[in-house]
Amino acid sequence: MALWRTGLLVVSVACVAVCGGDEAGSKSQQRARLLVSKQIQNQYLVEGKDIVVKYSLYNVGDAAAVGVKLAETGFPSDAFDMVGGAMKVAVDRIPPGGDNGHTIVVRPKRFGGFNFTSAEVSYKTSDDGELQLAQSSDPGQGYILPLKEYEKQFSAHMMDWAAFAVMTLPSLGIPFLLWHSSKAKYEGIARAGKKD
Repeated sequence: MALWRTGLLVVSVACVAVCGGDEAGSKSQQRARLLVSKQIQNQYLVEGKDIVVKYSLYNVGDAAAVGVKLAETGFPSDAFDMVGGAMKVAVDRIPPGGDNGHTIVVRPKRFGGFNFTSAEVSYKTSDDGELQLAQSSDPGQGYILPLKEYEKQFSAHMMDWAAFAVMTLPSLGIPFLLWHSSKAKYEGIARAGKKD
């Protein structure tokens, strides 16, 4: 028990020393620090339909991020068509506390499982700072539905409704015609009785 407490004390002292030293160093030298998010905006991923991918870059550092370059390599041309946006983007600078966004639209050529990987980002921590390499968050594994399966579940089914209307027309139309003809016949008899 005492050994465990001693180990905990050593770890706590090391954390305080590291955090304190980092805090003192950061006050003397201001640096940019980017957080990069990659998000798939679609609820359903469907073969042959557009997928919207949003990138958000946040500077949580004390200085401007300079020469920011975002490169997406996770959508190979044999599996996706590029519909809108650019796979490589450059931003001159992102101020401290600032953000920048970018969106691309891709269209999958086939269905099945797909691993959405992270995008690569490079930037300088200040005007004369060192080059930093980073990666965005990674959406992970997703499944692209076949177009036929998606339409079966979510389309308006207009042909199905038209066929239903055609099939129900005789069972509703014939009794209506019989009722209408008998009504007309009895109304005719009633009119003839009033005249007499």
